[in-house]
Amino acid sequence: MKTFLFKTQRTIKRPLVEVFAFFSDAHNLALITPPELHLEILTPAPMEMSPGTLIDYRLKLRGIPIRWQSEIIEWNPPHAFVDIQRRGPYRLWRHTHTFGETEDGVVVDDSVEYAVWGNALVNKLFVRPDIEKIFAYRTEQLNEIFHQD
Repeated sequence: MKTFLFKTQRTIKRPLVEVFAFFSDAHNLALITPPELHLEILTPAPMEMSPGTLIDYRLKLRGIPIRWQSEIIEWNPPHAFVDIQRRGPYRLWRHTHTFGETEDGVVVDDSVEYAVWGNALVNKLFVRPDIEKIFAYRTEQLNEIFHQD
Protein backbone atom coordinates (compact mmCIF):
# COMPACT_ATOMS: atom_id res chain seq x y z
CA MET A 1 0.00 0.00 0.00
CA LYS A 2 1.45 3.35 -1.08
CA THR A 3 1.30 5.97 1.65
CA PHE A 4 1.54 9.74 1.42
CA LEU A 5 2.55 12.34 3.98
CA PHE A 6 1.00 15.74 4.53
CA LYS A 7 2.56 18.16 7.01
CA THR A 8 1.63 21.64 8.10
CA GLN A 9 2.66 23.96 10.89
CA ARG A 10 1.32 27.15 12.43
CA THR A 11 2.09 29.25 15.48
CA ILE A 12 -0.70 30.32 17.81
CA LYS A 13 0.08 33.18 20.18
CA ARG A 14 -1.60 31.70 23.22
CA PRO A 15 -0.52 29.58 26.22
CA LEU A 16 0.15 25.90 25.59
CA VAL A 17 -2.59 24.74 27.96
CA GLU A 18 -5.21 26.84 26.14
CA VAL A 19 -4.15 25.68 22.67
CA PHE A 20 -4.00 22.03 23.66
CA ALA A 21 -7.41 22.26 25.34
CA PHE A 22 -8.93 23.62 22.13
CA PHE A 23 -7.47 20.88 19.91
CA SER A 24 -8.21 18.09 22.35
CA ASP A 25 -11.95 18.88 22.36
CA ALA A 26 -13.24 16.91 19.36
CA HIS A 27 -16.33 19.12 19.15
CA ASN A 28 -14.10 22.06 18.15
CA LEU A 29 -13.28 20.21 14.92
CA ALA A 30 -16.56 21.46 13.46
CA LEU A 31 -15.39 25.06 14.00
CA ILE A 32 -12.28 24.54 11.87
CA THR A 33 -13.72 22.34 9.11
CA PRO A 34 -14.94 23.84 5.80
CA PRO A 35 -18.75 24.22 5.87
CA GLU A 36 -19.18 22.34 2.59
CA LEU A 37 -18.06 19.17 4.39
CA HIS A 38 -21.14 19.37 6.66
CA LEU A 39 -19.16 17.84 9.53
CA GLU A 40 -21.30 16.56 12.38
CA ILE A 41 -19.76 15.00 15.49
CA LEU A 42 -22.00 12.13 16.57
CA THR A 43 -20.23 11.27 19.82
CA PRO A 44 -21.90 13.27 22.60
CA ALA A 45 -20.00 15.81 24.67
CA PRO A 46 -18.25 15.79 26.98
CA MET A 47 -15.90 12.98 26.08
CA GLU A 48 -12.85 11.96 28.05
CA MET A 49 -9.83 11.76 25.77
CA SER A 50 -7.40 8.90 26.32
CA PRO A 51 -5.96 6.01 24.33
CA GLY A 52 -8.89 3.98 23.03
CA THR A 53 -11.37 6.88 22.86
CA LEU A 54 -13.59 6.50 19.78
CA ILE A 55 -15.09 9.53 18.04
CA ASP A 56 -17.83 9.16 15.42
CA TYR A 57 -18.48 11.75 12.68
CA ARG A 58 -20.71 12.22 9.69
CA LEU A 59 -19.60 14.42 6.78
CA LYS A 60 -19.76 14.82 3.03
CA LEU A 61 -16.70 14.47 0.82
CA ARG A 62 -17.32 15.83 -2.67
CA GLY A 63 -21.03 15.60 -1.83
CA ILE A 64 -20.88 11.92 -0.84
CA PRO A 65 -22.12 11.13 2.70
CA ILE A 66 -19.39 9.46 4.76
CA ARG A 67 -19.30 8.04 8.26
CA TRP A 68 -15.92 8.32 9.94
CA GLN A 69 -14.66 6.89 13.18
CA SER A 70 -11.40 7.99 14.77
CA GLU A 71 -9.58 6.36 17.63
CA ILE A 72 -7.14 8.15 19.90
CA ILE A 73 -4.12 5.85 20.03
CA GLU A 74 -1.63 8.12 21.79
CA TRP A 75 -2.42 10.77 24.39
CA ASN A 76 0.34 12.92 25.87
CA PRO A 77 -1.18 16.19 27.15
CA PRO A 78 -0.31 18.97 26.57
CA HIS A 79 2.34 18.00 24.02
CA ALA A 80 0.84 15.53 21.55
CA PHE A 81 -1.87 13.12 20.55
CA VAL A 82 -2.41 10.75 17.65
CA ASP A 83 -5.66 9.63 16.08
CA ILE A 84 -6.25 7.02 13.41
CA GLN A 85 -9.21 6.34 11.18
CA ARG A 86 -11.04 3.16 12.17
CA ARG A 87 -13.81 3.67 9.60
CA GLY A 88 -13.89 6.18 6.76
CA PRO A 89 -12.83 7.07 3.25
CA TYR A 90 -9.09 6.35 3.46
CA ARG A 91 -7.20 3.08 3.41
CA LEU A 92 -5.01 4.61 6.13
CA TRP A 93 -5.25 7.86 8.10
CA ARG A 94 -2.86 8.51 10.98
CA HIS A 95 -2.89 12.11 12.24
CA THR A 96 -0.18 13.18 14.67
CA HIS A 97 -0.78 16.49 16.49
CA THR A 98 2.18 18.01 18.34
CA PHE A 99 2.36 21.22 20.35
CA GLY A 100 5.62 22.97 21.17
CA GLU A 101 5.95 26.03 23.35
CA THR A 102 8.17 28.83 22.05
CA GLU A 103 8.63 32.48 22.96
CA ASP A 104 6.31 33.35 20.04
CA GLY A 105 3.50 31.08 21.22
CA VAL A 106 2.66 27.46 20.51
CA VAL A 107 3.89 25.75 17.37
CA VAL A 108 1.19 23.35 16.23
CA ASP A 109 2.40 20.60 13.91
CA ASP A 110 0.03 18.36 12.00
CA SER A 111 1.47 15.31 10.30
CA VAL A 112 -0.90 13.04 8.40
CA GLU A 113 0.17 9.72 6.95
CA TYR A 114 -2.54 8.47 4.63
CA ALA A 115 -3.27 6.00 1.86
CA VAL A 116 -6.01 6.29 -0.73
CA TRP A 117 -8.18 3.86 -2.62
CA GLY A 118 -6.72 4.01 -6.08
CA ASN A 119 -3.30 5.18 -7.14
CA ALA A 120 -0.96 8.17 -6.93
CA LEU A 121 -2.93 9.93 -9.68
CA VAL A 122 -6.13 9.76 -7.60
CA ASN A 123 -4.17 11.30 -4.74
CA LYS A 124 -2.65 14.03 -6.92
CA LEU A 125 -5.89 15.03 -8.66
CA PHE A 126 -8.44 14.67 -5.86
CA VAL A 127 -7.29 13.68 -2.39
CA ARG A 128 -4.20 15.84 -1.83
CA PRO A 129 -5.90 19.06 -3.06
CA ASP A 130 -8.85 18.35 -0.73
CA ILE A 131 -6.52 17.80 2.25
CA GLU A 132 -4.59 20.99 1.46
CA LYS A 133 -7.84 22.95 1.20
CA ILE A 134 -9.14 21.59 4.51
CA PHE A 135 -5.94 22.47 6.38
CA ALA A 136 -5.74 25.93 4.75
CA TYR A 137 -9.29 26.59 5.95
CA ARG A 138 -8.32 25.29 9.38
CA THR A 139 -5.46 27.81 9.57
CA GLU A 140 -7.78 30.69 8.58
CA GLN A 141 -10.31 29.70 11.23
CA LEU A 142 -7.67 29.27 13.92
CA ASN A 143 -6.38 32.76 13.14
CA GLU A 144 -9.88 34.11 13.72
CA ILE A 145 -10.61 32.03 16.82
CA PHE A 146 -7.32 32.94 18.48
CA HIS A 147 -7.30 36.53 17.09
CA GLN A 148 -4.02 36.12 15.20
CA ASP A 149 -2.59 38.81 12.93
